[in-house]
Amino acid sequence: MELHSVTIGYRQGHDTKVVAEGISGTIEAGQLTCLLGPNGIGKSTLLRTVSAFQPHLSGRILLKGKDIQQYTKRELSRLVGVVLTEKTDVRNMTVRELVGLGRSPYTGFWGTLSADDYAIVDDSIRQVGIQSLTNRSIDTLSDGERQKSMTAKALAQQTDIIILDEPTAFLDFPSKVELMQLLRQLARTLGKTILMSTHDVELALQLSDTLWLMQPGRLSIGTPRQLADNGTLNDFISQQGITFDASTLRIQVNKQ
Repeated sequence: MELHSVTIGYRQGHDTKVVAEGISGTIEAGQLTCLLGPNGIGKSTLLRTVSAFQPHLSGRILLKGKDIQQYTKRELSRLVGVVLTEKTDVRNMTVRELVGLGRSPYTGFWGTLSADDYAIVDDSIRQVGIQSLTNRSIDTLSDGERQKSMTAKALAQQTDIIILDEPTAFLDFPSKVELMQLLRQLARTLGKTILMSTHDVELALQLSDTLWLMQPGRLSIGTPRQLADNGTLNDFISQQGITFDASTLRIQVNKQ
């Protein structure tokens, strides 16, 4: 995925609200890329834009070398999978049925799954490691189990690109680590392009391959080590009561 001088924001009637502009960079396949930045900087807007949920205001977004605007909705559904922050309010549906919804871009009008579709669903469940949850009802799952199920659904969609908006938001710490380790593994073993936003900065420093750090009027891209060495992470993290150790990529909260 490539972005060339992209401006993101909203058009409302004759008014245009620019959230961020001049965004350029490449999100590589086979890597876990974490999108960081303060609240309100435009992370969710950027994710919605590169997912084609809303149009960009200017610039170009290329998916597999082709302008995002040249794809049909059906083509995009086979290219980009999205996992949102919101908890799904689903009842009377099993995990296998939920994951099966990921096959909807490939099924006919009635959405009937074939034997091949079910094989892909079951393989996606296996890859995420939630075989024991296959017949569980969605409304009985923990937040971590639910997020894994949504990740399996995205895998069943068989897209080259998976975009996740704050997937660790409602998880306890062990579940955050487990999910991010899983996403990194899936990116590497399956060659997926995986982009996720997160406020879990220290986990992103330890588990991501690449960081996209949005700050006012500035986007910094690089490995955690690169952004630590050039001072970018220190500028973002260090403030009163908080110290960033660039040598260890650790954040220290100072006792008052």
